[in-house]
Amino acid sequence: MNWAELFGITISPLELVVRGSAIFWFLFVIFRFVLRREIGAIGVADILVIVLIADAAQNAMAGEYRSITDGFILIATIVFWNYALDWAAYRSEKLARLLEPPPLVLVTHGRIIQRNLRRELISTDDLMSKLREKGVSELSQVRLAAIESSGEVSVIRADRKSTPKTAANRGAA
Repeated sequence: MNWAELFGITISPLELVVRGSAIFWFLFVIFRFVLRREIGAIGVADILVIVLIADAAQNAMAGEYRSITDGFILIATIVFWNYALDWAAYRSEKLARLLEPPPLVLVTHGRIIQRNLRRELISTDDLMSKLREKGVSELSQVRLAAIESSGEVSVIRADRKSTPKTAANRGAA
């Protein structure tokens, strides 16, 4: 076994960082702005990191990079961008709004907003299924239901007397 070949750097680290960054940003834009979120789906960044790390790790393991160290550099680049986006979104509300879609109101005061269901390609049956999972059997029980950036449906029941102002509440106004 040739340890130098196994752990040596066979591709310029800068090239790996540039390639990893370019693919990360390309896929991020596609996931964020082109593909739609689905009810109950995991977050965009979660999918992106899983797919890219799996591919990068597979290539490193299969020898396509020629060394494990090349794979480490590419994986570290992907993890860096994911962490950097989370950190930046935490520090900047404006950036957080750009990186993650805002909650989208699906039901307000017991009435379904069909335009928003069509926009997210959610059927009425799918919506009602998610509402039942939250313990809601009738639309009249819902003050507000919104699909969050993670794909989860949040529900504020009509029987609540007071609720804090949230982004979802402001979106309903």
